[in-house]
Amino acid sequence: MLKKICLTLLLCSTLGITGCTKQTAEKPAKTSTVSLKDPEKKEQAMALVSSAENSSLDWKAQYNYIEDIQDGRGYTAGIIGFCSGTGDMLDLVEKYTKTQPENPLAAYLPALKTVNGSDSHSGLDPDFTSAWEKASKEPEFQKAQNQIRDEQYFDPAVKQAKKDGLSVLGQFIYYDAIVMHGPGDGSVPYEECFYGIRKAALKKVKSPAEGGDETEYLTSFLDARDKVMALEDVHEDLSRTIAQRKFLKEENFTMKQPLHWVMYGEKFKL
Repeated sequence: MLKKICLTLLLCSTLGITGCTKQTAEKPAKTSTVSLKDPEKKEQAMALVSSAENSSLDWKAQYNYIEDIQDGRGYTAGIIGFCSGTGDMLDLVEKYTKTQPENPLAAYLPALKTVNGSDSHSGLDPDFTSAWEKASKEPEFQKAQNQIRDEQYFDPAVKQAKKDGLSVLGQFIYYDAIVMHGPGDGSVPYEECFYGIRKAALKKVKSPAEGGDETEYLTSFLDARDKVMALEDVHEDLSRTIAQRKFLKEENFTMKQPLHWVMYGEKFKL
């Protein structure tokens, strides 16, 4: 297009035609260069997820968190809820053990392999929780938690959201969903995981990358997610998606602060 315009201007100048300078190239659609990977936005995302996972904005205080929340996934622990029954806790402890072989959790690797895919505590009780809490004080274990979070959840969610033409808000909505429902590694039925939810949304509404409206698409995605959450009693409270619908209604696509939301009856602000 630029080459064509330059040739036109040259021709107009040669022929003495005036007014040619008003012919300019079409401006591309404005797209935000802000990403959820920007340090400030990533901190927001971590705090928002922590408000849902741990009722606290201080996500860095959650490395030592561990309990069985009775959702069929065994122990849930750490900054995003790594689970003994879904494989990511196993991946985490394996990564940690590669850099720190003599760590408090290394002895539990055989048990974690055995219970993967179930809600069993076999080989973990009674001391696994105290070993987790001890390990959580170590910088290498905290680093490993951050790395598995990014490798399996944060980076894939942001990458897919950008492919779908989504804003920072859309990127966060994807990230929160993949944290709760998993990417689709076989631990849950495909239609109940992140990519299954995305597929259900796309059946009804085009993504922005396909020419669709972002608000309509994200609403469809949240609708599909709500249906999946309703399948489990432990996730029947829709505070997470209600908060995201609030941001969407406010058209806060860049997630500009201040942010106000309610999570399980508790008010939060960033």
